[in-house]
Amino acid sequence: MNKSAINKRIVNKSIMNKRILITGAAGYIGHQLGNRLADHYHVVGTDIRKRDDLDFPIHVLDVRDEGLATLLKEEGITHVVHLASILQASKDRARDYDIDVNGTRNVLDCCIKANIAHITLTSSGAAYGYHADNPEWIDEQDALRGNPEFAYSDHKRQVEEMLADFREQHPQLQQLIFRPGTVLGADTRNQITSLFMAPRVLALKDSESPFVFIWDQDVIGAMEIGIREDKTGIYNMAGDGALTMRDIANRLNKPLLTLPVGLVKAGLQVAKWSGKPTGPEQVNFLRYRPVLSNRRLKEEFGYSLAKTSAETFEYFIECNGLRKP
Repeated sequence: MNKSAINKRIVNKSIMNKRILITGAAGYIGHQLGNRLADHYHVVGTDIRKRDDLDFPIHVLDVRDEGLATLLKEEGITHVVHLASILQASKDRARDYDIDVNGTRNVLDCCIKANIAHITLTSSGAAYGYHADNPEWIDEQDALRGNPEFAYSDHKRQVEEMLADFREQHPQLQQLIFRPGTVLGADTRNQITSLFMAPRVLALKDSESPFVFIWDQDVIGAMEIGIREDKTGIYNMAGDGALTMRDIANRLNKPLLTLPVGLVKAGLQVAKWSGKPTGPEQVNFLRYRPVLSNRRLKEEFGYSLAKTSAETFEYFIECNGLRKP
């Protein structure tokens, strides 16, 4: 047997030996990632809702359930992908914290109990926080300053602090952490995409508020490589370049509605009084978006992005027919 054939056999054996569990597997990224990985690996998922339309089984299990350790052992899992998270804050901050922070702690504890070799986690660019003095392009070594007033940002910061502690205390559990910017694909629907689907594009006066986008298939592709090659480290996820709200309005061919910060704060206060999980303090979400550098993802991780920020947004526009005539 020649050297090439031997190497190929070793690679195939390595793939077969990987057994993967995905939390949040019924979600937008989770189900796509699971279907892709199921072509090459033994894959199981967990989620709080059942899905029977996927290429892998999903166990109904909360990430806070200590029974996860038993499932990991029974399935002989070697690699975990932790995607379960609260993406949109509810009115119950304590519940959101319990799921995001305590849920992640439980996943990590269960990984240690089950002798898991490798865990991939999605953090967020929001962990850097929304601040006026953010660097023009944020690098992975910049400080994590997730805003206490913004639950998602604050919880991602706390999760990353926990991950740093686990790296010191449990180095046998290899960590691969991704910090995505705004993820867009053909079917993405969330609080951010609603801004683009509105009749007019909202911008704040004296604030460029740029977005960095990453195509959902680039997110999944990078995760797949990370698992296949057992990569570790922390990497921002973003396409090349950024788009301001004016750029976005021009690409949508929609009018740009530029409002004073004070007026938007007043509107958010009214929304808070009406019972919505928001408030005037969250205006910084629109005002000081973190702009992520992808240099390390390309140069150190070695991922070749299929789409830039602009190409990702154009793809989203075309798939959803959002461009006004």
